[in-house]
Amino acid sequence: MYEARPLRFMHNHGPVNVGLKHYLGQGILFLTVALTAFPDWIWDYAHTGFFMPSITHELSKLREEISKHDRLYYVDATPVISDREYDKLMQKLLELEKQHPELITPDSPSQRVGGEPIAGFVQVRHSVPMLSIDNTYNESELREFDQRVRKLLGTDDFLYIVEQKVDGVSASLVYENGILVQAATRGDGVTGDDITHNVRTIRQIPLKLQGKPPARLEVRGEIYMTNAELSRLNVIQKERGENILKNPRNVTAGTLKLLDSRIAAERKLHFFAYGEGSLDGLPVKAHSGFLDFIKSLGIPAVSHSQPVKTIDEVLAYCQTDLENKHSLDYETDGMVIKVDRYDQRMKLGVTTKSPRWVIAYKVELWQASTTINSVTLQVGKTGMITPVAELEPVEIDGTTVSRVSLHNFDDIAHKDIRVGDCVVVEKAGKIIPHVVRVELEKRPAKSKPLLPPTHCPVCKGNVAKDEGGTYLRCINPSCPAQLKERIRFFATRQAMDVEGLGPAVIDQLVDQNLVKSLPDLYELTLDSLMTLERMGTKSAQNLLDGIAKSKEQGLARVLTGLTIRHVGVSTARLLASEFGSIDELAQAGEDRISRIEGIGPIVAESIAEFFQQKSNRELIDRLKASGVKLTEDRKAPAAGTDDSPIAGKSFVVTGTLETMGRDDIEQLIRDHGGKTSSSVSKKTNYVVAGDKAGSKLDKAKELGVEVLSEKEFLAMIKK
Repeated sequence: MYEARPLRFMHNHGPVNVGLKHYLGQGILFLTVALTAFPDWIWDYAHTGFFMPSITHELSKLREEISKHDRLYYVDATPVISDREYDKLMQKLLELEKQHPELITPDSPSQRVGGEPIAGFVQVRHSVPMLSIDNTYNESELREFDQRVRKLLGTDDFLYIVEQKVDGVSASLVYENGILVQAATRGDGVTGDDITHNVRTIRQIPLKLQGKPPARLEVRGEIYMTNAELSRLNVIQKERGENILKNPRNVTAGTLKLLDSRIAAERKLHFFAYGEGSLDGLPVKAHSGFLDFIKSLGIPAVSHSQPVKTIDEVLAYCQTDLENKHSLDYETDGMVIKVDRYDQRMKLGVTTKSPRWVIAYKVELWQASTTINSVTLQVGKTGMITPVAELEPVEIDGTTVSRVSLHNFDDIAHKDIRVGDCVVVEKAGKIIPHVVRVELEKRPAKSKPLLPPTHCPVCKGNVAKDEGGTYLRCINPSCPAQLKERIRFFATRQAMDVEGLGPAVIDQLVDQNLVKSLPDLYELTLDSLMTLERMGTKSAQNLLDGIAKSKEQGLARVLTGLTIRHVGVSTARLLASEFGSIDELAQAGEDRISRIEGIGPIVAESIAEFFQQKSNRELIDRLKASGVKLTEDRKAPAAGTDDSPIAGKSFVVTGTLETMGRDDIEQLIRDHGGKTSSSVSKKTNYVVAGDKAGSKLDKAKELGVEVLSEKEFLAMIKK
């Protein structure tokens, strides 16, 4: 606190009026006595009257700075200061507020630490009911939802937004003049519990909004706990001798129901906004605009798509997002599909239970706990190094799982996965199993972190991260592991279809230096093959015959087998059809390639780079010298005229056929002048369906596309 200090005066010793001296002396005496006798009164007045504005300003600046760093860390994931620097700012704020408790405000970051326990929960009535939403687990019902929306709106002119369905606890937040004033659970949809005291502790939720919020803003969202936080809490639970917490959602629900917010503050909950309450005062007309708007205010929005027009685009986004589920540190159990525009939502309306403009596309989840016995490193055909966990076998949904991909070393570091760890493995629908979290409370005492390799585990060559900085690759083009994978793919049915060239034979060919690159396959002899283990004369001759036969497969198959990055079967066919020869393609350049319908700039760049590399040009020259066909025949329709029944028609082949493989029948379609596609659309003329045709058959029926059996298709060809 401030204290009184003695006053010192310098005075002139020159001649001064005696009366003036007397009065000056009396005044100084009076002031000295006053300061000595009433220091509390004087300095309290000085404090409140003169110094308060500067302290208020300092507190305001501190709060703004801490709130900014909270947003950068918890919402934007782009922190700019260290934890230590952040702690210093917070400590300074707490000390100043302790000295001046009358200056503490509800939106101060200090209020996140939790206060004294409350007596009980107060019931809150939602201004707009928080309705439940319908859900489905299959594609057909999702397409039926799409058809209902189109029928009720009477137009195709609308857009969808696709969001992650975070598995947490729904809550509603109310801001007035930019300040958080209330948070409530969903409850029965009409009335919920006031959980403001606990929600204040969630650092992702701003206590004060930035920008220009409306006078009243109600945001709905999901409060959740990360898998990493659950693992951390269980270590503490074990140390305390308390029960182990089973899953993040249950812990989140229990935390929000605590009367003591100090415990809630210790459990690091998170928040994503996914919806709006009342629309009054919102400067937007669609949900996509709302999500952008609340992000500008500092509120984190759930991961979502850009507006998409068709149900096929919806499904494609869902599939991609679910396949990346392994990279998330929070639980999701599907996707939510919403009509974007508010006026169209109003037209669609609601049923007694749920809105007609939204549906959840869920996946079934199964989890089991097991142990990581070891981690092996696999080197793929493009050099990508993938860590794979070798597990103590465990049954999940009727399937024995003994190994799972750990994807990359960033994922490993984020989840802190180690050999010997007990982990929770999840299988989600048709998505391959993945590690959800480590059960840290069961970790062996002497476990060590898994570090990324500094050299290729096979060839010991140099490794480097991708441009995106996630995946690690061996950059040695002569790496035998890469070569083995390239040969395996080159020999597959969708590429060169070399019968007899299996994994065991490939391993020996590479290990014995009989094959150092793809063209070496065409230089193998009977004598060289006879040196391999378990290779008889007949088997060796059959393999040579298969290799010789592959020379006539044509350009599309060769391009597929070369494993050019981003080039699969469909792209290879497009390139072969467009250019006709590998020489034409090699000279085309990126701009020319990118003009082909169905090939984007990234794929075009990858193709052009492939042909610019000297080693690849030499490889092609050797294939050409070996007699491999590097051109594509552009066959006329079988009937020889434009009147061929399938010339120019688009086909989709699906299901298991009776007498032919899918690749064979697709080739037959192309040979007769037809076109093939992997997805059904309004432009599809026919779908050839076999047994277990699935969603493509459902789509064909919805769009009125003619469906043919294999026999009907073959009869059409014979005409």
